[in-house]
Amino acid sequence: MSGTDGSTAGDPGAGVGGGTYTLLVELPTATTLSVGALGEHLFPAGAYAYTGSALGPGGFSRVRRHRRTAHSDHDVRHWHVDYLLGETTARIDRVVHAPGVDAECAVARRLPAGPVDGFGASDCGCSSHLSTAGTLDGLIERVVRAYDAEATAVTVDPEG
Repeated sequence: MSGTDGSTAGDPGAGVGGGTYTLLVELPTATTLSVGALGEHLFPAGAYAYTGSALGPGGFSRVRRHRRTAHSDHDVRHWHVDYLLGETTARIDRVVHAPGVDAECAVARRLPAGPVDGFGASDCGCSSHLSTAGTLDGLIERVVRAYDAEATAVTVDPEG
């Protein structure tokens, strides 16, 4: 199956261009984690949504990089989400992506609050780009509704 950007299911990074994406992450056990300049924070077990942009020259290849970090195939910690994905037992369950759209902040503002102020939001005025909820199913629905509210077509791909 192809996504709307011509990518193959499960790999939005395979297509041309970029847009906005949300990683749906499951953290099976609570952990305390140092998140770069944000310091040490408790991450309760549960579901997380990290919303980011992939509008630069690499486009959705950023999503591939996040997946490599989650699989311990990439050790560099550049973005806040790298600490969550690379230093814990977190796993990416799904990726929601909206090709050609700059809706990162609008989507992040429509989601529930996360455990760390400023997470993923060091280059904007948002309180955080990390959201949390008790279950993945409920959070996935909220993420899709957030994109819908922005009149943005999305593709939801399994981590696979």
